Amino acid sequence: MTIVLPLLAFLFIALIVGAVAMVLAPAGGGMVEQRLGEIRGARVMLGGVEAAAERRDVVMKAIKRLGRAMPARPREVGRLQQRLIWAGYRGKEAIIVFSGIRIGVSLVCFAIFGSPLLFRPNILLALGAAAVGYVVVGMMLARTAKRRQHRIRLSLPDALDLLVVSVEAGLGLDQAVQRVGDELAGAHVELSEELRLINLEMRAGKERSEALRNLADRTGVDDVVSLVATLVQTDKFGTSVAQSLRIHSEVLRTKRRQRAEEAAAKTGVKMVFPLVLCVFPAVWIVTIGPAAIKFVQVLFPMANK
Repeated sequence: MTIVLPLLAFLFIALIVGAVAMVLAPAGGGMVEQRLGEIRGARVMLGGVEAAAERRDVVMKAIKRLGRAMPARPREVGRLQQRLIWAGYRGKEAIIVFSGIRIGVSLVCFAIFGSPLLFRPNILLALGAAAVGYVVVGMMLARTAKRRQHRIRLSLPDALDLLVVSVEAGLGLDQAVQRVGDELAGAHVELSEELRLINLEMRAGKERSEALRNLADRTGVDDVVSLVATLVQTDKFGTSVAQSLRIHSEVLRTKRRQRAEEAAAKTGVKMVFPLVLCVFPAVWIVTIGPAAIKFVQVLFPMANK
């Protein structure tokens, strides 16, 4: 009986892994068949790709239907749209898709904890799980926005150096921004997209100051806001753009060093909790455990006598 239970558990896990592999595997031919088809000059069409695209379209339609059925509250639309823009989702239906995902996750959590498939049905537990799923989706969006802002903040010094070099080489500010956006396309995708949007807005007829302020609003990064303020003031008062950018670059590097020093100073405090919760109990068990066992072995028989 002791051998049968581990075997049954192993077979059950193997069946689950096999089912997941079959679901994730492409439905068309494998790599060998694809290579043979390329050698023969025939283009191998994988039906699994088209099926996956169709399933994706069906899922997106269902999510949009949920989002339209239960839209976000009017007072939250502005803040939610700003957060989606910070995360890089600027589509017209971004709010609808996000609302659909949030409602869908809540319904799935409610169905899991409210049905007898995994747990005993409990309406309070199901409602709590639905609320947790609703909140977690918003937290994931906020985390995505913070990560994107962090990447933009890290890529800003390189962009400033390229702007300084371009302006000192004789390019105007508009041409320099366009050139920097093209040069950063491979290394810093997020900032490159934002700089290209500036050029598109100016080509569409917006003023340079308005396009720069839109950049600050789209990113929400404090360093970008200060850079935009510097460029707008430089453009308004007619001062040297290269000198302003160079000074701002030095200030930005000073802020970056101060942030690194602040993070290093916080490391000692943050290490206290892992030490107390993980390292110290293990040390106590190793050092005091043998003595405690010997203590119990000696004193308990004496107490029983």
